[in-house]
Amino acid sequence: MKIAFFGTPYFAAVQLEHLIKEGYQISIVVTAPDKPAGRGRKLNQSAVKEVALKNELNLLQPTNLKERNFVEQYQSLGIDIAVVVAFRMLPESIWRAAKLGTFNLHASILPSYRGAAPIQWAIINNESQSGVTTFLIDDQIDTGNILLQARCEIHKEDTGGSLHDKLLALGKPLIVETINGLIDGNISPKNQDESSVAVSYAPKLNKENTHLHSELKALDAELLVRALNPFPGAHGQIQIDQKLVGAKIWKAKEADLDHDDHLGMIRVINRSLFIRFKDSWLEVVEWQLEGKKRMFIKDFLNGNPNIHGAKWQ
Repeated sequence: MKIAFFGTPYFAAVQLEHLIKEGYQISIVVTAPDKPAGRGRKLNQSAVKEVALKNELNLLQPTNLKERNFVEQYQSLGIDIAVVVAFRMLPESIWRAAKLGTFNLHASILPSYRGAAPIQWAIINNESQSGVTTFLIDDQIDTGNILLQARCEIHKEDTGGSLHDKLLALGKPLIVETINGLIDGNISPKNQDESSVAVSYAPKLNKENTHLHSELKALDAELLVRALNPFPGAHGQIQIDQKLVGAKIWKAKEADLDHDDHLGMIRVINRSLFIRFKDSWLEVVEWQLEGKKRMFIKDFLNGNPNIHGAKWQ
């Protein structure tokens, strides 16, 4: 069987490595072009490209998936199954080319959390479960017929990072099972439930929806912090003596203080730091001020006793 693999980040690279380890013949790997990063603007390779090069696989990095030469080259390969993990939307000329189907591994139980950031939004919305879905790609985003699904629990201590790792582990056997099922013809694709109750969305993370506003309820603030750890981080600003300093909170928990105060007010009590949110307080365990390294609050307070009375915004 000729298998094509489309993907870019680490989440996809792990799946590719697993398929190679399981002995599947990967005829072509398609990943994003190298991108300049950092102060030196050095070209960075994707995690998927690194795996492909290490295993001496055929590799393509098209800038335009509709470009004629790429389409013709891909179609000439006679691909049987195409696997897509964390990649951009494919044109119909590409996803229709695989004889047995082109399927995507998505980090949610579809049709819940269609979109770019399903892991983070599941935690932000305080879901108790998540999972992974394989589905046949069509001409819309995450709407194709479902092939297989696997579920896991979201625990109160889970972060975006720990849930990512759970779904990463679930994805490896699910992709293998999906490939084998397509080869054997024993998977029956099923339509997604399009009712308004079933469908939800996970939009791309941006500066606004990762901003830790003091108008949030304390529990919602805690969930946002957990969801955005380790990337990109729940951010805000601290006003200290008329000066605004950017900051990210990496670890925090809702707290019940017998105090009332203005939104965003920072209190230091018994070497612990609290921020006032809409209905309650958030105890900050670890944060990072702009230009500084991540620090646990107990260590931060050793050199910054004047933080009491500052304001988060």
